[in-house]
This record gives sequence, C-alpha cells and structure tokens, in this order.
Amino acid sequence: MGHMATTTTAIRRLDLGYFVRPAAEANGTEPRVEPALAHLVRHEQGLLLFDTGIGHADAETEAHYRPRRRALPDALAAAGVTLDDISLVVNCHLHFDHCGGNPLLPGRPVLVQEAELATARAGGYTVDALVDFPGVSYEELAGEAEVWPGVWVVPTPGHTRGHQSLVVRLGDGTTAVLAGQAYDSASAFGHAQLARQAALDGAGPPLPRHRPWLDRLAEFDPRRVFFAHDCSVWEPADSP
Repeated sequence: MGHMATTTTAIRRLDLGYFVRPAAEANGTEPRVEPALAHLVRHEQGLLLFDTGIGHADAETEAHYRPRRRALPDALAAAGVTLDDISLVVNCHLHFDHCGGNPLLPGRPVLVQEAELATARAGGYTVDALVDFPGVSYEELAGEAEVWPGVWVVPTPGHTRGHQSLVVRLGDGTTAVLAGQAYDSASAFGHAQLARQAALDGAGPPLPRHRPWLDRLAEFDPRRVFFAHDCSVWEPADSP
C-alpha cells in the first residue's frame, strides 16, 4: 500500500436530496423521509464518487417515493469540484436512487459487481436508461478488489445480491466504510455488529442473525461507517 495515498485520502459527504419511503416499506405505521447521500473520496489517484443520486423514474415510481432531488453538479460545486473532476464511479447497487447521476459522467469507469449488473440488465429492477447510456463504461468485479491503494470494494450482499461497500484508509491512518444500503441505518448496523460480537463471545441462542460479511469489514477495524439513507454515522463504542 502506498504511503502517499494514505496521507491525502479524505471523504466528503454529498447531499443529493431525499425521498419518502411509504409506511409499508418503512416497517412502521407512518412513512419515513430518507436522505439520498453520496460520498466523494479524494485520493492521490483522483476523485472517486460513491453513488450519484436519485434518477428520474416513471410516473408511478415518482408518485410512490415523491423524491426531492439536489442536482449532482450543484452538490459537487459545494465541495469545490465539477463533473469533469470525477475520475471513478462506484455504485453500491444500481437502484435508481443510487445511480441517477451516472449518465452525467460518460466515459468514467463505473465499478459494479457482475451479479448486480446482470440483475439490472435483466429488466424490471431499476430504470434501464440509468444502467446503459451513451458513453457508459463498466468495470465488472467478481468479489473484493483493491481499486486504488488503500481503497477496497467489498461485497456486502443483502439489500441486493450484488450490493457492495467501499473501505477507505484515511489520511490519519484510520479506516472508514461507505456502506451504501448494506444496512438502512447506523443503528441497524450497530445492532448487527453487537449480534456478531455476542456470538463471538459465546452467547447462546436466540440471537439476531447478522450478515457474514461483517467479519470481513471487522478485519479493517473501521472507525466510522457512513450510509446512503441515514445522516447518522456509526462509530465503535471505544471511539475517543
């Protein structure tokens, strides 16, 4: 791993709007308004954009989720960059609220799991025009990959079969995870982390199930975990 990369790497969160999740999908008695968050990773090899915002869908989907969008160029401008400055795109998955800005970035490599792209291209999954558009350039991954020094794509299936997260070694030597929608919220992730720890500590059943890839993320010892639909950030209990 290059030391220069780890001295400069930083993350900036981008607000790309919000949508209203109906009560039936929110596991409650009332709807839940959720942010649509992307993340910009500054690295010596360039600027990586993790997710690109809410795309425009058919009238039925628009009415279902009632999205309020913030344009990707505006969000990038607030961070002091332009679309042309983006070197690499990573989508956690290809639902329309995560890849909506991809067509604004033709020619930029888009890293995606093979399973995710195959599902998206099979139809009835997302907005097809956001998947294949003029200038699209996918780099398909089959599992984990260190895409830049100190930056790893790690499969985190569950929300979708091809969901992936990004692990980033920051300039201060700590590690952050951009978890996308691997879990819907920081608290849900935290509960799963504790369920895993309880199992490791030998607690007997019943225990909540946790996803096996949490073992892999734990090996990176993340100090902060960011999410696509929650402004809260998970930190371990021993954070200073």
